[in-house]
Amino acid sequence: MAEYVRDLAMSAVIFGFFASSWFGWAQEAPPRRWRPWLIAGSVLSFVTLAAGIVLAVRHWNDGSAFDGDTSRVFGIVVGIEFGAAGLGAILLAVRHRAELIPVWIAFVVGVHLFPVAVIMNYPLVHVTAALVTLASLAAIPLARSRHLTPSAAVGAPTGVILVATGLVSAVAAAI
Repeated sequence: MAEYVRDLAMSAVIFGFFASSWFGWAQEAPPRRWRPWLIAGSVLSFVTLAAGIVLAVRHWNDGSAFDGDTSRVFGIVVGIEFGAAGLGAILLAVRHRAELIPVWIAFVVGVHLFPVAVIMNYPLVHVTAALVTLASLAAIPLARSRHLTPSAAVGAPTGVILVATGLVSAVAAAI
C-alpha cells in the first residue's frame, strides 16, 4: 500500500473519477445487455470518488509522497501523458481512425501509470498500469472478434480496473 493515508484517499478520488469517464466512454455503442452494468459501474465510480473525498478531507494534513520534487516530476509525467494522448488523438482523427482514439488514450494512461506508481511508492498502481495497458492492447482484437466498438471493448475493462483500484485505495485509507 501507499505510505500515506492521504495519498490512498486521493487515489480513490482520482481513480473513481476516471473510472466513471471510462464507463461513460464505453456507453457510446455497447451491446444492449451491457448498459445496466456500465451504469452500475458509473454509480460505483461516483461512490468511490465521494468516499475518497471524505477520507481525503479527514487526512489532508497527514503526510504525502508529493513534495516539491515529486510534484514537479509528477507534473512532467502528466504533461507527457497529455501531450502523447493529444498528439495521438489528432493523428488518428486526421487519418480518419477516430474510433481508435479511446484505445490510444487507454494505452497512454496505462503506460503513464508506471512512473506514477514509482512516484507514489504505491505498488498497486503498477498492477493497474499493467492491466490498463493490457486492456488497451487487447481492445482492437476483442472488438473485431466480438463485433464491438473499440470504445466499448476498452472502456468497460478500463473502467473496471480503475474503479477496483479506487475501491481498494478507499478501503485501505479507511482502515
